[in-house]
Amino acid sequence: MSKPNTPKLLSNGNPQIPKGDGNAPVQTYISAMPGWKSDVGRRLDAVVDKAFPEVQKAVKWNTPLYGKADGWFIAMYCYKKYVQLTFMNGDSLAPVPPKASKVEGTRYLDIYEEDELDEDQIMDWITQASKLPGTRF
Repeated sequence: MSKPNTPKLLSNGNPQIPKGDGNAPVQTYISAMPGWKSDVGRRLDAVVDKAFPEVQKAVKWNTPLYGKADGWFIAMYCYKKYVQLTFMNGDSLAPVPPKASKVEGTRYLDIYEEDELDEDQIMDWITQASKLPGTRF
């Protein structure tokens, strides 16, 4: 049984978080990520802050988004077996993030529990992504 005010997990393992702008809803999402995924979420969030200190944050559609004035450039999503980092303009990054998307230009990085998190590579991708046009939803 969950505690009062503990976000519900959706059937795919993603926390259900109300929409909101700013750091607070993103931190609520990260805290609600189950098990080892919460640590990955904290580490990814810290890498974003370090790579692009002026980042704008929000949670929409149970998804933390990171961006700037012209739109979003990355997102994080929690699945049952992995955490997915989405690069909206991932095809423009070098090297290109490993997983293709059905959405043109979008690429993913899936992070599993046993994976070694390459924070240097992720920081490089975030730095590159922050210089590209953002995506509006």
